[in-house]
Amino acid sequence: MPTNPRPVSLYEIVKRAVEIADPDDADPRLGDLLAQFEDDDEPVTGVLDDLERLLADAVSFVDPGLDDPAVAVAAATVLYLAHRRDELHAPPETVLRLASRAEWKGDPPERVLDWLADRGVTV
Repeated sequence: MPTNPRPVSLYEIVKRAVEIADPDDADPRLGDLLAQFEDDDEPVTGVLDDLERLLADAVSFVDPGLDDPAVAVAAATVLYLAHRRDELHAPPETVLRLASRAEWKGDPPERVLDWLADRGVTV
């Protein structure tokens, strides 16, 4: 008898977004962002209505100046993957491109474009 897949938790979404943005686990701000959600094991579908606020609070904690492109892209990726859970295991470059297009309507800030370009991603 087929079973439904287990719901994806908010933590799993944030973890995947951080892994995509920081595959070498070298960025302490992204590690701090992930830590903000380490106890959030509820299904992401249950927090979608409040996700932008939850994420904004976490981002402002780890990046008070809101100027770190890695944090901005990771946050955009969280929002994208929360709504497009079917893309959770897509190639990182694809997710980064699609998340950036979705977040900035195809026109990311220059600092984000530079960060993406350093990773071989064009929007």
